[in-house]
Amino acid sequence: MTGWGSFILAFVVFFLSHAIPVRPPVKPWVVARVGARGFGIAYSILSTAILVWLIVAANRAPFAPIWDTAPWMPHVTLTVMFLVCLLLAASIARPNPFSFGGARNARFDPAHPGVVRLTRHPLLLALALWAFAHLLSNGDLAHVILFGAFGAFALMGGRMIDRRKRRELSARGQDHEALWAATRKGTIWPARDQRGQALARLLIGIGLYGALLSLHGLVIGVVVWP
Repeated sequence: MTGWGSFILAFVVFFLSHAIPVRPPVKPWVVARVGARGFGIAYSILSTAILVWLIVAANRAPFAPIWDTAPWMPHVTLTVMFLVCLLLAASIARPNPFSFGGARNARFDPAHPGVVRLTRHPLLLALALWAFAHLLSNGDLAHVILFGAFGAFALMGGRMIDRRKRRELSARGQDHEALWAATRKGTIWPARDQRGQALARLLIGIGLYGALLSLHGLVIGVVVWP
């Protein structure tokens, strides 16, 4: 299957892969067999693989221009993507009781919330920045649909997660708004015993950016660095 058919199929599979595995009947069944860590690893690998497929399918869809790409647009995309990589490195596998992807949430310290001080949903913010940065420099129909949909999903997803997290925190006797208010009074700077980890995350973000620049042409089929 090629052209628009492959693009539509990849789109459908991507959203099904994000809707079905996290449903209450499915996720507990999988977690019981592979564990929470195994589920997280498998889910991340599956999501990444289907995302790459979706992007490659968009690149192969018939070209239908909507706006022309100005010479300055790719530079904006590259700059924003550096911020996205730093945001991802600062967000992944860290305590965050407000959003998905949080790890060891019982250790969350509202006095030193890190990047969560800026936004309850740093991963969704990274997704929105990634989407709109790529939307700017890809003005054909397939990519407008692709990145526009991801950007809209990232902007709307926070509200859905907030409702779910309020219920979860309430069930554990915690006040969502009170915890968020305390977090907003905290500092983004790491505590003394967390500075080594913060430096490591910074280096990971820089390394991730370098890897994306190097592998983008090989994996996605579009060379972004001269």
